[in-house]
This record gives sequence, structure tokens and C-alpha cells, in this order.
Amino acid sequence: MNKTDATILKIGGSVITDKNGELTAQTQVIDRLANEVEKADTRNLIIVHGGGSFGHPAAQRNAIKEGLRDPKQLVGFAETHHFMTVLNGLMMDSLIMHNVPAVSVTPSSCITTENGRIKSFEDTPLKMLLETGFLPVLYGDAVIDTKLGFTILSGDQLVSTLATKFNADRIIIGVDVDGLYDADPKAEKTAKLFTHLTIDELKKLKSKLGKPTVCDVTGGMFGKIEELLPALERGITATIVNATKPNHIYRALKRDSIEGTTIEKR
Repeated sequence: MNKTDATILKIGGSVITDKNGELTAQTQVIDRLANEVEKADTRNLIIVHGGGSFGHPAAQRNAIKEGLRDPKQLVGFAETHHFMTVLNGLMMDSLIMHNVPAVSVTPSSCITTENGRIKSFEDTPLKMLLETGFLPVLYGDAVIDTKLGFTILSGDQLVSTLATKFNADRIIIGVDVDGLYDADPKAEKTAKLFTHLTIDELKKLKSKLGKPTVCDVTGGMFGKIEELLPALERGITATIVNATKPNHIYRALKRDSIEGTTIEKR
């Protein structure tokens, strides 16, 4: 199958929430990003956003990722899912106020997993939304799992699956740093930014990229990039940019030159 001109845009939870305070949204950042999406006017765009301080604390507190072990977790699952819909609602508010025809697509209503990996995905409505001219917006979610009872579906696994299903041309990952480094740039001032990596080079970095330093039930920076490997193997290009900086997402959507990390098959 030939590539389409579809673009998958992932906005990290660390960009749109304050991970130091539970249920704390960065509403000004969300509004700016919505404005950048409006200005870019990108055709065939799908947005996926993370959970940050909305999804991760509740998921971690109730051990949702590990699966159903105690009926008391049911309320925790409901809480995690609900908090994600609240954050998604804030995203939708801003996008629609900026005249973007965005439509929320709830992952837990169309996706099931098996041992944490996507097993089934009823994507017909999503395809039809895109074909009609809408901008679908999905997010990391608490989902039903055929083996675990339930689990957390990361936005990163979702991005890779969407890129593969829609045979996307590119993936843009908006995070809170300038790209992928050889060390944590928040902890080490001498950390080196990689501007271009192949899949082979990326795999060699695995042991060096470290573990997340804040609450993140979906795997930290390398876990996020590792989830993209199936899409990268198909020749889909991924670009990591700093979405906390004004106009970086806009410029990435417009294919303008921008500081960041580009990852390609070779």
C-alpha cells in the first residue's frame, strides 16, 4: 500500500498538564496549540494526546496497568477514564473555538487489548470521519483487556497503530524538551541532542536513555519512541519537537525547518 498524506500528531501529557499537580491543565498551552493547528490547516490530520497529571496519578494509584485484581479497582478504572475525558474535553473546547472540526474518539469504546497490546480496533467510524473532513482526536485511555481484565493503552502505542492502519506519511511527537538526547536534558546540562537517527541507531541508544523521573505509567521517553518502531519499520518518518515552544507544532505541521529529532528507517 502506498503512503497517504495522513499526519499523526501526538501531544504529550507533559505539555498540556502540570505533572507536579494532579488534574492541573495548562489551558494557555492547549489554546496556543489549538491556534497552531488552525493556522497550519493540515489535511488528513489525527491528534492523539497524553494524560499527564490527569491520567497517570489515578492509573498508578489504582494499579490499572497491571490489570483487574480487586473489584475495588473498578472505580479506579472509571476514575482514570473519566479524568482523561475531562482533559480531552479541554482540548476539544479549544480546537472547536478555533474553528477546527475536531471530533473526539474514545479509545475504550472501539479498542480492546490483549496483555496490553492492541487486539481489536473498530476503526470504520474513524476512517469515515477523516474522509468526511473531520479531525479525529484520541488519547491514552483505560481500556478493556482480554487477558488482564483491563489495562492502560498508551497514546504512544495508539499513535503507532494509527500511523500503520492509515499508512501515514509522518508522525509528529510534541514533548516538553527539544527532542531526543543522549541523557536527560533536565538533569544534565551537557546532554547532546540527536537531530537525526535511523532505527538501528535508535536501538543502540536503548540502554542509555534512562527511566522516567516523574510519574509516568506508559514508559518514559524511550518507551514512547520504542512504541513507534512498527511504524518506523514501514518507512513512516517521526519527528520529535518541543511543543512547549510557540509555533514549533505549527512549523512541524507545515514541514518547515525546526529544531528537533527526526527518526527514519535508514
